[in-house]
Amino acid sequence: MQVIAIAAVTAGGKTTVVHELQRRLPKTAALHFDDYSFAGEVEDFHQWVLDGADYNVWDLSPLEKDILSLRDSGQYDHLLLDYPFAYCHDQIKPYIDFAVFIDTPLDIALARRVLRDFPDASGEAIRRDMETYLQYARPAYMQMLKDILPASDYVADGTKAPGDLAAEIMGAFQNRRAYTGGNL
Repeated sequence: MQVIAIAAVTAGGKTTVVHELQRRLPKTAALHFDDYSFAGEVEDFHQWVLDGADYNVWDLSPLEKDILSLRDSGQYDHLLLDYPFAYCHDQIKPYIDFAVFIDTPLDIALARRVLRDFPDASGEAIRRDMETYLQYARPAYMQMLKDILPASDYVADGTKAPGDLAAEIMGAFQNRRAYTGGNL
């Protein structure tokens, strides 16, 4: 089973692309980081960045257990991880065959997040969220661009439509597999 990790900042397109890839690839499972609760989860991302941005503070045992269960089931050819860390978390790194970073400009990701998460919010609620974004979230997103983007096997253009992005990622994975002697 080939494991493809898809990373991006919040609202960068991870989940949409994972769903699109899962639709296109037969015998494919998907796991979504946001579906889990982990010991060591970071509450204050600003402080986490100031403390050195250690991705290994998260105990990803529940995710690891599910990866192993799917792998051992023999039912799937591919596993898509909607997962923010690429190869930067030591616990999950050994299972990843191909790590993709969707490089979505922060203004687009922010607009998508506001449209997704605040459809009926007041202007005041959105302003408070923007203050939180500037103080806490944006520094963590910048840290991802510093750490996760260069730690990925492939960087995809997050401004593309989901179908085009999925096709691009599939092509990059196929090219890598062909180069290394495997196939998709």
